[in-house]
Amino acid sequence: MALRTAGEVCRGGVAGMRRFPASARTWYLARRMSSAPPPAGNLPRHVGIIMDGNGRWANAQGLPREVGHERGADSVRTVVRAARKLGVDALTLFAFSSQNWDRPPHEVYHLMALLRRYLIEERGEILDNDIRLVTVGETDRLPSSVREPMMELIEASSENSSMVLCLALSYGGREMITDAARQICRAVSAGELEIDAIDPELFSSYIESSRILPPLDLLIRTSGEHRISNFFLWEAAYAEFFFTETLWPDFTREHLLEAFEDYSRRERRFGLTSGQAAVAAAADAKEEE
Repeated sequence: MALRTAGEVCRGGVAGMRRFPASARTWYLARRMSSAPPPAGNLPRHVGIIMDGNGRWANAQGLPREVGHERGADSVRTVVRAARKLGVDALTLFAFSSQNWDRPPHEVYHLMALLRRYLIEERGEILDNDIRLVTVGETDRLPSSVREPMMELIEASSENSSMVLCLALSYGGREMITDAARQICRAVSAGELEIDAIDPELFSSYIESSRILPPLDLLIRTSGEHRISNFFLWEAAYAEFFFTETLWPDFTREHLLEAFEDYSRRERRFGLTSGQAAVAAAADAKEEE
């Protein structure tokens, strides 16, 4: 089933929607999909989610951890659909960390089987809704049963442009920064790069996510934990954080809207004063007109 874009839900299309303030556009889209209070202000372009609490949800229900992961997969579908409807540019889901390989073998096997099933079952919806699938992380460590449908879907969706869905798989923020540093050292050693040329912008170009995703605006973590667990350490430098007590299997589009509403109330200054930030925001808005 194809989902309608922000432009399609308004009679005037995207061009028509731009005549209204961003807060009004967000309110309209939220009302179309939920009875939750309308968020005000701009939506985040890039949202990252640490999907935590599957095991605790299962334990609370007296069920095996595997059932919690399966219910968590249902929440993935819900959130991807909601983000696509709302007009988010990029959604990154922390699906499997570098450290998760140390979990019990039977749990890792189940997670890989669940990931394979998701890639196969959601292929049609991802393609029908103009979503481009990308990944970050050491995906060469994944079993071939996962890599094959993953690479096929990445290729099949490569021309899609309405939203980027990024799966962080076998991913670790420290590992990605270490890899970037290693690449830079090699470039300097080979005489391809001057040491004095290294600055945050250049370093960022060696971070995998920076090459395929916009800057991270909002980082959400479920289950009540207040840490980022080696996820997007570099990318989260100026991101807004939203922590919720809700376990991932219980996370719905209403919870996503709650996070967006909270985000819309933040003043993002990026090191500037409030006055400077307001001038910069006005200039950005004028460029988008």
